[in-house]
Amino acid sequence: MQWTAEAEAAIKKVPFFVRKKVRSRVEKSADDADRKTVTMAEVKAVKARYLTNMASEVKGYQLDTCFGPSGCPNRSVVSDTLNQKIEALLKSEDLLSFLKSTVSGELKFHHEFRIAMADCPNACSQVQIKDIGIIGAALPMITEEACTLCNACVDQCREAAVLIDNEKEDVEIDYKRCLACGKCIDVCPTGTIALDKKGFRVQLGGKLGRHPQLAQELPGIYSEDEVVDLVRRCVEFYKANSKQGERFAEIFNLADFI
Repeated sequence: MQWTAEAEAAIKKVPFFVRKKVRSRVEKSADDADRKTVTMAEVKAVKARYLTNMASEVKGYQLDTCFGPSGCPNRSVVSDTLNQKIEALLKSEDLLSFLKSTVSGELKFHHEFRIAMADCPNACSQVQIKDIGIIGAALPMITEEACTLCNACVDQCREAAVLIDNEKEDVEIDYKRCLACGKCIDVCPTGTIALDKKGFRVQLGGKLGRHPQLAQELPGIYSEDEVVDLVRRCVEFYKANSKQGERFAEIFNLADFI
């Protein structure tokens, strides 16, 4: 659906964590009125209804994903089934009832427990500022296959984590730089660089607000079942320690999850 420039500018001012939902509502409102173009009239009307009924929209958690499921070429992993497992877990935990019992006053979106998933280190879903951030990972390793010194891996790596020694005719990976995107694996023609482990990186305790902080990363790469277990532990910790609506980041301690 087409948007006027004024309407497009207005929707960009909506907080990013509800922008997608509001945009969808605006387009539905225009479609219901048989309009092919969204104008400021639809934006203002939907925004007013949305803000007035915010408490009824809060469901206790937010689960955001990146563009991976729509066919993003950068995917390190396919997280579709993991997304479904986490959604089921969050629904079963009934975080909405928990928030109603701990938060004084009307519930707002910033009270919700937030999880974001990204299928590659580009992290379009802003995993670094969520309670739990999950990032797809494909960790490379060096095999015994001879390297032809083609430099395809070096050219592909945006982190300068792949190093070729022309004199020794071999290749090395600097794992302190490597983000496990898997691109070097994809372009290696000889199998000198191959997949060591595929799974997910996990970051905990990010937030925005008056005192923002980036999430801290747990060491290692985790399987789908391990990620689901970590999410369960985080939610249980949150319920046990958030007494007056504190965000997970405010009560989080990395040592509790290592």
